[in-house]
Amino acid sequence: MKDILLGVAYLAASILFILGLRGLNSPQTARRGILLAEIGMLLAVVGTLLRNEIIQYQWILIGLVVGSTIGALMAIFMPMTAMPQRIAISHSFGALAATLVGIVDYYEHGLTIDHGTMAALGFEVLFGSLTITGSLMAFSKLQELVKSAPVTYRFQNVSNILLFFATVGVFVFLIFRPDTSVLFYGMIAVGLFLGILIVLPIGGADMPVVLSLLNSYAGLASAATGIVISNNVLLIAGALDGTSGFFLSMMMSRAMNRSFTNVLFGAVGAVKRGAQVQEEARTVMRYTPEDAAYVLENAQSVIIIPGYGMAVAQAQHAVQELAELLIEGGATVRYAIHPVAGRMPGHMNVLLADANVPYDLLYEAEQINDDFQSTDVALVIGANDVVNPAARYKKDSPLYGMPILNADQAHTVMILKRSLSPGFAGEDNELFYDKKTMMIFGDAKATLTSLIQLLKKTAPAQAGEAQAIEGIHS
Repeated sequence: MKDILLGVAYLAASILFILGLRGLNSPQTARRGILLAEIGMLLAVVGTLLRNEIIQYQWILIGLVVGSTIGALMAIFMPMTAMPQRIAISHSFGALAATLVGIVDYYEHGLTIDHGTMAALGFEVLFGSLTITGSLMAFSKLQELVKSAPVTYRFQNVSNILLFFATVGVFVFLIFRPDTSVLFYGMIAVGLFLGILIVLPIGGADMPVVLSLLNSYAGLASAATGIVISNNVLLIAGALDGTSGFFLSMMMSRAMNRSFTNVLFGAVGAVKRGAQVQEEARTVMRYTPEDAAYVLENAQSVIIIPGYGMAVAQAQHAVQELAELLIEGGATVRYAIHPVAGRMPGHMNVLLADANVPYDLLYEAEQINDDFQSTDVALVIGANDVVNPAARYKKDSPLYGMPILNADQAHTVMILKRSLSPGFAGEDNELFYDKKTMMIFGDAKATLTSLIQLLKKTAPAQAGEAQAIEGIHS
């Protein structure tokens, strides 16, 4: 009877995982997808607790309490702006679990393990160990505990590739000689070291792809764990995680018109040794919030482009309030979401959903790009690389070929930014110096709050004028 219940629980969990993943295809169904996946995970955990291999539950209960407490604290106290960091650290936790399971299984059966199981176990601990430190390094860069710009040194790519293939060679040797425990633990140590070396030269511009790729690695390690311990639902969940993360990485690379090799070895954003930076004396048109409020209150159509600066300033709620004021004033307001805006896939969607921005106002780049030329104001909030025209024509730019949002085609471009510093790619943005660009410097949240207050002051006056005109006509 217990085996039947276990099979039903695992089957239901697997179906719910697939349906949950499918629900994430659209913002309208994302919440339902997450709920289905959560129910699936609950069934998977309950089913696993019914397995005959479990003799005592004391340590399992302690693990459930500790893990649930950590998860609850992260969910309650971690701000939405720190979601990329949370995801990175979660990848590290998952990979750590897979690696520890692999180590325990090898410790118990290393001398008698068969070649097939050793292949799965070696794959598990190699990708698991690599993901542990790779995710921690990504977390450190996102949290700015480590310099977010690429850290490069001479012969870096060559040494990393040679070290990786040497580790793979050890892995292959272990398949045929699983009793060589020194090499097994040495492979784990090198895998941990490789995780640091691989992410170290990757800059903030490529963090969305890195997070997706690390997600794929963690999933593959979990799938291998499922094979080793004969857990079907872990195998299915890991395979789903691994393949979805891989395809998402491909989609993100395509969105930046970049290849995997360029992401992993290109060190986008790094300052080249010996390069001389030639600065051209150019000026920008600086404006005040009062100037911006005047333009916005007379605009009939506004496209808002959120970026990482909005996340840093935690300005998503102020953006939503400003949009509501503009809509109440008769303007058409939409949001243009670039797939690599922010530091993880869907970063801007998550932040705007947190501020209760209606889903039907969010548009992907290909849906809205043709509308910029008929738009009164393109309001850019903390975005840089995703609106940089250099991506179209500057062949020596790391952004060259990346599809961007056509903000420069709007009648007026309004940019809220702290300074003229370049984006993650390290490329200066010529849009800042365009004659139709209004640069408003300062903290995005503070600037938006000023705009909201100014528009609220003018709203009653406009309403009074409208009533007076209506009274004259009547």
